[in-house]
Amino acid sequence: MGRKIGVGTVNISARGKKYLLDVVDNNRLSYGKYSARFEAMFARMHGCRYGILSNSGTSALQVALDAMKKLYKWADGDEVIVPALTFVASVNVILQNRLKPVFVDVDPDYFELDPGKIEVLITPRTRAIMAVHLFGQPADMPGITRVARRHGLRIIEDSCETMLARQNGRSVGSFGDVACFSTFSAHLITTGVGGITTTNNSRLLKLIQSLMNHGRNNIYISLEDDDNVKHPRFKIVMKNRFNFVHLGYSYRLTEMEAAIGLSQLEEYKKIIGPRKTNAAYLTRELSVLQEYLDLPKIRSGSDHVFMVYPMVLKDKRTDLDDLLLYLEKNGIETRYLLPILNQPVYKELRINKKLYPVANRLTKRGFYIGCHQDLKKTDLDYMISVFRKFFLPKHR
Repeated sequence: MGRKIGVGTVNISARGKKYLLDVVDNNRLSYGKYSARFEAMFARMHGCRYGILSNSGTSALQVALDAMKKLYKWADGDEVIVPALTFVASVNVILQNRLKPVFVDVDPDYFELDPGKIEVLITPRTRAIMAVHLFGQPADMPGITRVARRHGLRIIEDSCETMLARQNGRSVGSFGDVACFSTFSAHLITTGVGGITTTNNSRLLKLIQSLMNHGRNNIYISLEDDDNVKHPRFKIVMKNRFNFVHLGYSYRLTEMEAAIGLSQLEEYKKIIGPRKTNAAYLTRELSVLQEYLDLPKIRSGSDHVFMVYPMVLKDKRTDLDDLLLYLEKNGIETRYLLPILNQPVYKELRINKKLYPVANRLTKRGFYIGCHQDLKKTDLDYMISVFRKFFLPKHR
């Protein structure tokens, strides 16, 4: 079998295997001590009071919007600002909550929501801004926050692709009313599938916890919630254990997945550090191709934890698909740069691509490759050589 360099990786450490065996030995597959520890540690590391696990980042986003809609009494058809370059889940959850996505073009250097283009699109029905932290780098949160404050808008951070990254000393997840992260297997901290929500708002916490658990009364979310409870309170708990107060979802994470996630979070430096090092090496060695490729830039004052390594094809003589096919044939996995504007599922939205020139260009010319912690220097050198052979005939 030939060389295969994927965009992501899964590596369960000795600590992760130990935690998994403990879960199995204790016959506890639903929410338990590892889930609680994972939630608390993740929230603390992202500057928040509360964390709520879910079975995916998409579920986290869907429930967060549902909770905000209920709590702040938004109406069907109210509007949420969203970047014109993101993963489909960002838009899908807005539509699934019967809200209206309002697209805003993105920044040409960092590919994220451009704060300078938001205000012209705000209407009396605008309720929130969804800031999406793409590829491992925070969006321009100072700029987005200023716009939100001027207009009394809520902020949702779609941080599914970015965690453990800071901007001007603050962590992603701590800027908005609520933030949602993914622990999918191709991402940073991985559990196979999974997600987690952070917030500092206790009312949102309770509502999100309930919605994740079928809309259950918050008095009984975990199996331990009726332990050591004495009469007369036990009678109240007993009567409400099967009491559902919202139309909710079954979006819970298992204790096994939480155990894996906790083990990775406790060893996060072994994950994030090599990604930054690998990305820096790729940037340095691919700089000879800057005539052909725009390499990733890091925003001043921001971390970049490089979930992936994004690039834009500058050379107009080259077809993007020709480049990607060449990379794939040589064992380098690729992905398009999260196109939204050309998705068949959004045909009925009648998106005018001319209104989003940057996102439209990135849709046509953008892509990414992996730079994860399991890549060796020989893998990186191989990737660099393949790029050079494609663009520089003398290297063929």
